[in-house]
Amino acid sequence: MSERPPISPRSPRAALEPEQLPPPPKRSDRARSPLVIIGNAIITILLVLMIGAGGIYVYGKQKIEAAGPLQEDKVVNIPQRAGLGDIAEILQREGVIENNRWAFIGSVLALKARSELKPGEYSFHKKASLRDVIGTIVEGKVVQHTVTIPEGLTSEQIVARLSENNIFSGSLREIPREGTLLPETYKFPRGTMRDQVINRMQQAQKRVLAEVWERRNPEIPIKSPEQLVTLASIVEKETGKADERSRVSSVFINRLQKKMKLQSDPTIIYGLVGGKGTLGRPIKRSEIQQPSPYNTYVIEGLPPGPIANPGRASLEAVANPARTRDLYFVADGTGGHAFSDGYDQHLKNVAKLRAQERQMQNDTVEPAEDAPPTATITPDANASSAAAPAAAPKPAKNAGAPKKRTRNGTQDSAAPTGAPAAADQN
Repeated sequence: MSERPPISPRSPRAALEPEQLPPPPKRSDRARSPLVIIGNAIITILLVLMIGAGGIYVYGKQKIEAAGPLQEDKVVNIPQRAGLGDIAEILQREGVIENNRWAFIGSVLALKARSELKPGEYSFHKKASLRDVIGTIVEGKVVQHTVTIPEGLTSEQIVARLSENNIFSGSLREIPREGTLLPETYKFPRGTMRDQVINRMQQAQKRVLAEVWERRNPEIPIKSPEQLVTLASIVEKETGKADERSRVSSVFINRLQKKMKLQSDPTIIYGLVGGKGTLGRPIKRSEIQQPSPYNTYVIEGLPPGPIANPGRASLEAVANPARTRDLYFVADGTGGHAFSDGYDQHLKNVAKLRAQERQMQNDTVEPAEDAPPTATITPDANASSAAAPAAAPKPAKNAGAPKKRTRNGTQDSAAPTGAPAAADQN
């Protein structure tokens, strides 16, 4: 066991005096260096900035992903050449973003999306967040407007429709060639140039025609895709019933094979009015006999070109018609047609149609007392036939089919099969 060193005795006075502590160590010259002081200050500032940035990031993330003020879906148009401030003002005015547009501007800058904002018409969803709004504009998710072009319109009628539609811009310098546009339902953003619309319709027609021509029945007497379009346009104007196209096509195919005239009333009308499409009155007897490149009561075979723009269904009906012996068809009074392969049966079908028309007139028109015999008969609502004399002479053997009611709500006047046209007014 070691011994402790003896404690030297202290006087009472010395014991009351404070004990002397050793002096503090001297700071090194390095610690007092200005570089160290500056470095410490920089580190401190960086830490403060990092903490501040983190707080701003968390706040900004919450702000940019928070639900927006929109109470329902809304379409807003961002015009061309609109700057970031203009876009923010428009969105604020339309209620898409909060009243503080600087939050939108800051979010765009934070997402580095300023140069990627695109003009256009946009649909913003209810409660869309700033991130959703910016993403929609950056990705160019513009509203697509549905535009339907009905089958059977002429190119002039289609151009008129496009010119009246205010979602398109620009003007068209010329009418496209007949039969080169594909009637279809398309989608376009607002502001699409009208010549771009025409170009798209023409490209679609070329694609569809190539597909249909490739799958055609090689036995049909059609020598080129252009002839297929021409006959398809006649079929398109003759019937609006999907289940009749193939059979109507077979009538014309059979007539071509037998070297019979097609005798289609819509071709007479096109020869008279061209691209306007509708005559607005019954065909006159003299017009049936009037020479015209499009009058298939006069010319042999097909007219020189289409009389309208047929749809895919009519193109396919001509490329692969039904296998029948039919040579005639006439309206049946119900919106469809009665077909026959012989002229005698055709006359019976015509007589049946006449009886239905007379019955309809008797049911709807009450004659005055001692009224003279009527000189005309009222056409069936579903078969747009022209008025014909009560005592009709015997029809030509190859009388053509009646004109149908077109799908754009107008009615082309034409004499029903087996009946003469209205008497000349000349």
